[in-house]
Amino acid sequence: MLEIRNTRGAGVNCAGFTRRSAIKAGFLGLMGLSASDLIRLRAEGKAKRNNKSVILIWLDGGPSHMETYDPKPDSPKEYRGPWLDMPTNVPGIRISEKLPLHAKHADKMAFLRSVHHNNGDHFAAAHWMLTGRLGSTAVSQAQKYPSVGSFVSRVKGANAAGMPAYVGLPAAHSVYLYPGYQGAAYLGSAYNPFQVNMEQRYLAAAGKLDIQKPPCLENLGGETGRTRGRESLLSGLDQISRKLDQSRMMENMDRYHQQAVDMVLGGRAREAFDMDKESAKTRDSYGRGPWGHYTLMARRLVEAGVSFVTVDMPHWDTHSMIREALEQRLPYLDMAVAGLMQDLHDRRMLDDVLVVVMGEFGRTPKLNDGQPGIAVPGRDHWGQAMSVLMAGGGLKMGQVVGSTDPKAEAPADRPLTPADVLATIYHVLGIDMNLAFPDFAGRPVAIIDQGTPIKELI
Repeated sequence: MLEIRNTRGAGVNCAGFTRRSAIKAGFLGLMGLSASDLIRLRAEGKAKRNNKSVILIWLDGGPSHMETYDPKPDSPKEYRGPWLDMPTNVPGIRISEKLPLHAKHADKMAFLRSVHHNNGDHFAAAHWMLTGRLGSTAVSQAQKYPSVGSFVSRVKGANAAGMPAYVGLPAAHSVYLYPGYQGAAYLGSAYNPFQVNMEQRYLAAAGKLDIQKPPCLENLGGETGRTRGRESLLSGLDQISRKLDQSRMMENMDRYHQQAVDMVLGGRAREAFDMDKESAKTRDSYGRGPWGHYTLMARRLVEAGVSFVTVDMPHWDTHSMIREALEQRLPYLDMAVAGLMQDLHDRRMLDDVLVVVMGEFGRTPKLNDGQPGIAVPGRDHWGQAMSVLMAGGGLKMGQVVGSTDPKAEAPADRPLTPADVLATIYHVLGIDMNLAFPDFAGRPVAIIDQGTPIKELI
């Protein structure tokens, strides 16, 4: 791989890499940008462009389905938990009373209540939900299959030149592994998410810290930064030109690689990451904490041309003190999701952006007695039933798909799998799920198997 070294200025991008370390085709991968082969395919008419995008709100740790989208107010006290349910703006659909802002947007949402994979291990469950397949089952095992975001980056690329295809806000992860099962596995690191801020990550909902501006803003700087970047690039090229001229390598450099380098030096990404462009009113509507901040940034990114964005909302592993824990999280989730719904609607983007809210599993329907040292009830891991929220994307909204039994222990009808959820995402984006890529052993593996798009939503 040709590497173009910069000898002046060692600015660090959002992923923590310096210009000195690499301005090269691989740098596109660090940003999640589609590499030159995708640009070539599009130029030759062999790859179609679909301008739809996805915002995945990842609730790391596993949220309780009974305290969110599948409440059971008539179940025994030891099951139903601390809160009741409430009506939404769609007759017959009721959700947790702790999500009153969601309730105002239920007509834009579909609640999948029968998703299951029957696995209660954080690592196995997260891998399953994010890749559609059972794979890595322990922290010590490497990711076995590519994530949905990485496949989108590989097959679809970004919706606009100069933008990453796949972004993690502030950094995509699973079970505190970065990028964890949101990575590219055998597709290669070129299709890992572009991590916006690895120095300030895994942020609590009610965190009071000042949210840093993405470090890349300085290095994607305005006109001065772009000019300096081009000058540095030309300087680097000039320094190696004497050696290359002997083989005429520069003259024959793939024009598509050059086009890809131009993406890195453009200013579109800087504009998208700059939250100062948003009004105080809009920022207030999402909530001023980290979760609202990055959900709003996700909207800015898909509007600018990013195809897949993960918003990290962690800390859902509530083995004890479930009331206290969720009172610190649900209001922030509620405001961020509702703010996003209203914003996408007002901007007429809802049909082009699919929003997905999910974690790795649900929680045990029956409350426990707490955990050692904290004898206050909570819920443990439960892969036998969970809820996933989908909204927008041009799908049929204002409905519930599937149900669980009276105690929310297992699907009662229309059981759905993680593969069905991801197949629906691929359907929205126009991605052929039969496409296959060689795995670590060189064997062709389809993007997904067994799963089918959820027909009720199509």
